[in-house]
Amino acid sequence: MRIGIDKIGFYTPPMYVDMNELAEARGDEPAKYTIGIGQSQMAVTPLSQDIVSMAANAAFQILEQDDLDKIDLVIVGTESGFDASKSAAVYVHQLLGIQPHARSIEMKHACYGATAGIQMAKGHIALNPDRKALVIATDIARYGLATGGEVTQGAGAVAMLVSANPRIMSLENNSAYLSKDIMDFWRPTYSEYAMVDGQYSNEQYISFFLETWNLYKEKTTMTIEDIKAFCFHLPYTKMGLKALREILAEADEDKQAELQELFQLSTTFSRNVGNIYTGSLYLGLLSLLEQDSQLAEGDRIGLFSYGSGAVGEFFTAILEEGYKSQLAIETHKSLFDSRQQISVADYETIFSQQLPQDGSEVVVETKEDPSKICLAGIKDHKRFYLVK
Repeated sequence: MRIGIDKIGFYTPPMYVDMNELAEARGDEPAKYTIGIGQSQMAVTPLSQDIVSMAANAAFQILEQDDLDKIDLVIVGTESGFDASKSAAVYVHQLLGIQPHARSIEMKHACYGATAGIQMAKGHIALNPDRKALVIATDIARYGLATGGEVTQGAGAVAMLVSANPRIMSLENNSAYLSKDIMDFWRPTYSEYAMVDGQYSNEQYISFFLETWNLYKEKTTMTIEDIKAFCFHLPYTKMGLKALREILAEADEDKQAELQELFQLSTTFSRNVGNIYTGSLYLGLLSLLEQDSQLAEGDRIGLFSYGSGAVGEFFTAILEEGYKSQLAIETHKSLFDSRQQISVADYETIFSQQLPQDGSEVVVETKEDPSKICLAGIKDHKRFYLVK
């Protein structure tokens, strides 16, 4: 039985700041951001959007009534959770109108959470082939104004419907994974921002990729020639390229050129959104699938997921016949085209706005947010959402 991704939806907030303008405001050369890091634009999140509303907006695009009736597992992968007890998935389950007899849980391990969700969903469908699972990666990356990590901020959500006989891609059974207790990136509960050892994290990312890639080859006897394209977790787009370059020597020159061309296509969306943590790998996958004209039924896509702290996994998926017809290409093009560019000053103002941290009530302005689902306010320590 084939199990995999049947639909993919994506959402990012309706405004962004240009990285050339941000570089100039910070006194840096624009090329440091656009070439050195590989970012062109950065999504900016208004108060009216949080991980729940973004997750629901991403899923709303792709779900039909039959899906809502058959989904009995909802998993939200995030490292931006706002409640230490209640799962973000429960809010999403209700907002989308999914039938009540479902499991709804939140998963956490840095940027790896959604991949863990995908693998769990795959097992669930294996036992319940007539049902469906919804896995959503949703995050807001925040490092602070004028900090070293500012240029890698971003926000967004990727929603994936997992089912038997999927119409986009089937997940293969063999994968390679690795866990090590390291301190490359972490965020204590008392801190709004993450603690980052950037250089060490880069080194570990590549080390985890190489170890899982080599283990995958041992388990499957496959080579780089069996992989049509690679997609990577993209904390910034240049990071994935650094990892890919580590194994290019395993291929001939023509294959190397093809892999690099396809990799660049996989970075387009991330380049214009920024880091979305758990969703970055899947945003790269979506970028590749929606823009490429070379891919075909039966092509194998390699995916590397990395979550600091750290867990890494390399796994593969096979494209299905007619997969392109299942993609919401025009919806996502419209989403990007309709975003508003804002000034650095406006970005700084919006970034500095925060929801109350002391339990105070607040009504959130939603009129200027064109999104279908918005955070409307907090009352009695409870978040309330508006479905337009």
